[in-house]
Amino acid sequence: MKKTAIVTGGSRGIGFGISKQLGLDGCNVVILATQPKEKYEDNLSQLDSLNIDYHYVQGSIDKKEDREKLLAETLKVFGRVDILINNAGVAPIQRKDLLEMEEESFDRVVGINTKGTMFLTQIIANQMIKQEKVFESKGTIVNISSCSSVVSSTQRGEYCISKAGISMLTTLYADRLASEDIFVHEVRPGVIATDMTSAVQEKYNKMFENGNFPIARWGTPEDIANAVSAFCSGKFLYTTGNYIDLDGGFHIRRL
Repeated sequence: MKKTAIVTGGSRGIGFGISKQLGLDGCNVVILATQPKEKYEDNLSQLDSLNIDYHYVQGSIDKKEDREKLLAETLKVFGRVDILINNAGVAPIQRKDLLEMEEESFDRVVGINTKGTMFLTQIIANQMIKQEKVFESKGTIVNISSCSSVVSSTQRGEYCISKAGISMLTTLYADRLASEDIFVHEVRPGVIATDMTSAVQEKYNKMFENGNFPIARWGTPEDIANAVSAFCSGKFLYTTGNYIDLDGGFHIRRL
């Protein structure tokens, strides 16, 4: 029997890297994304060429009906859920100073990134709890937050707040689900080469040149996927609620 993994935002960027890696690890993969499947044909064809078993669901984690559809289709196609990767998220539509941030932007970013993650995790965790245990644990949940959960960016405060919320969700769900034999982990990416960061390439390239990052290069979706793969391998059975910084060493304080 193969594990079944749900990857939100799994059609591109970090999420696609994770979808591909978990598929190579032998998992069935359910991808949730907001756009029609045809938009991601180039990426999804890679999964086909690698003989990865996957199912695509169109929807958004901030909509209750889409969360319920995601679970229902996963159970219909693969019969169970063993892994949840909470990767889906959005950035502010426009970067604005904290004193000019608009309430509409705050509601959108926090509503998707934090609230959506909260309630998708709830429905999937309840499913994991009632399933028969057939692997080393009843489930693994990995939250993709950001170095922005602890690093101030006053031009995108709503994003920082939303990611800090995800870090607390890691703690809360790890605490609540440990007795259910479900483990919760967190990955905090730094500067990763994706669509989200493409608009600020010049800023980060200068930071690499100026030595702000001990590992002076862009991170890749594969860097994140490798860590997620390790968390989902069944080899982390005596820790929960922990996180790993995948940020080129940016978290290191230096004099």
